[in-house]
Amino acid sequence: MSFFTKHNFILIFCFFTTASTLFSQNTFESDTIAVDSVKIRKHSPTLATLLSTAIPGAGQVYNKKYWKVPIIYAGMGTSLYFAFSNHSNYKKYKEAYVTRLDEDETTIDEFDGLLTDENLRTNMDAYRRNRDYSYIIAGLFYVMNIVDATVDAHLFSFPVNDNLTFHFEPSIQLTQNNQISNGFRLVIKL
Repeated sequence: MSFFTKHNFILIFCFFTTASTLFSQNTFESDTIAVDSVKIRKHSPTLATLLSTAIPGAGQVYNKKYWKVPIIYAGMGTSLYFAFSNHSNYKKYKEAYVTRLDEDETTIDEFDGLLTDENLRTNMDAYRRNRDYSYIIAGLFYVMNIVDATVDAHLFSFPVNDNLTFHFEPSIQLTQNNQISNGFRLVIKL
């Protein structure tokens, strides 16, 4: 019997290939370059949300979307301006309405002879409604500021390149009844 049988040859071959890979691991370690550990700061949606909640526009600054800050402050500022203006007019018409209803003949409101009681009440209701809408719009700007900062932080590292495309193409499919169905499908390429 020969020492180099098929079985022995496979065992020797497996031994040398395993041993060579074990010993070769040590040679690669000396060839590696040591890199200083650098902390990679991940963009945090939570931090963007908290910043926008505390100070409107701060989340947009954190996301490096500086152009959105003036839009936020213009929207909130305009809404609050109209809210305060409508509140001032509401108080003026309310005082006139209360003065007319106090049953004191000596008190005269500034709209005496110009507006009826019903007109005062209508103006008062309109200015109150507009004031409330203005506060709601200012609140919506505040909430949209927070939502925008959160969504923008989630999409901060999203790859934006020319490979992101979508288009419609014709489609032919078989239904459950083995009939052909023609149509279009939306193809998105990332």
